[in-house]
Amino acid sequence: MKKFAVLGFGTVGSGVVELFYKNQKRILEKAGEAFELAYILDLRDFPNSPYADKFTKSMDAILSDPDIVVVAECMGGVEPAFTYLKQCLEKGISVATSNKELIAQKGAELLAIAKEHACNCFFEASVGGAIPIIRPLHRCLAANDISAIYGILNGTTNYILNKMLTDGMTFADALDKAQKHGYAEREPSADVDGHDACRKICILSSLVFGQHVYPESVYTKGIREISLEDAAAADSLDGAVKLIAFVKKLDDGRILPAVMPMYVPHENMISRVDGVFNCVEVCGDAIDRAYFCGRGAGKFPTASAVMGDIIEAVKHQKTVFSQSWVDAGTQDFIAGIDALNCGMLIRFENNHDAAALSEFAANYLAKNGHENEAVRATSNACLISASLTNAERTALLDAFANQNMPILHWLPAMEA
Repeated sequence: MKKFAVLGFGTVGSGVVELFYKNQKRILEKAGEAFELAYILDLRDFPNSPYADKFTKSMDAILSDPDIVVVAECMGGVEPAFTYLKQCLEKGISVATSNKELIAQKGAELLAIAKEHACNCFFEASVGGAIPIIRPLHRCLAANDISAIYGILNGTTNYILNKMLTDGMTFADALDKAQKHGYAEREPSADVDGHDACRKICILSSLVFGQHVYPESVYTKGIREISLEDAAAADSLDGAVKLIAFVKKLDDGRILPAVMPMYVPHENMISRVDGVFNCVEVCGDAIDRAYFCGRGAGKFPTASAVMGDIIEAVKHQKTVFSQSWVDAGTQDFIAGIDALNCGMLIRFENNHDAAALSEFAANYLAKNGHENEAVRATSNACLISASLTNAERTALLDAFANQNMPILHWLPAMEA
């Protein structure tokens, strides 16, 4: 009988094991044949676990079992996960992983090894938790020329920003509440500084555009500087502040991936995705826009995606060539953040006449090649819908300052 193993018995790994036994009959029906859990690798002891007979501390025991067809890696981190998965793939054993850090750093190498040995490296759970996004991108949407992807890819930051708006909390208080609910780690930098979302947009960018995008090449800014006043200003202008991870294909053929807080207008569905939920918007020439929304993390949501990959590996052991990318040996195909054209939400230091703010901005834009562009304002904030270059944004901010309208903060704006 075919067997599988789980590496790591933490939150996700234990979820995979529990989900398998909870829905075992249905899972085996979906796989089309019987298979069983043979090993759980963990250095810790779990003598009271109902799965105590499955535990091992030896990776060699897993690698030497000829009936193992897939290994689910739920350990996290790059090592020893990379070494273990490389060993599996080199023996023709498919792998399924929830490890976004590993795929963002080593995805091209693991996919190449899987191809060489006619097996698979699956990673649906690495982006968006329960949301199916990896498989739709390389299968269901394969006929599209995809021009951009935008998304809320971190539930912790989305929860914090939502609490700032709905409950009037400061960033610090909202973070504290997220930690108390278990949505944020005690050391929250991976979430609030954008690194988690960065790894995920690297994976989506690599998959869609075919060349490995490394996290070091992606402009990343988190939400520490976002204030309650920023959230209120966005709301007053019919939008919301969200931490957006995105990648866009530019006219010159390069791509621009980035992570940053952005103003998102309420006309865009992403603005209304709250709490710990994630949402991904895919823009393609045939579909226009498609949205994928759901729980982006958690024990069983992530385990659901891992278990889906395990079923896929049991059913189809040959390499899925559409799920691949290569390391180009350069990152020259990636543009810097200065190449971003976008609108702006500007928050001012003092209150002003809203009509005067709007009139000044509209007149300035018209004189500088942006006629008939929508401008909206309140007494302390202004929303510029025009798609401005980096130089144009800087010049506009300087123009406001020269009119005794000093700027407190500004955010890039997403399109509706």
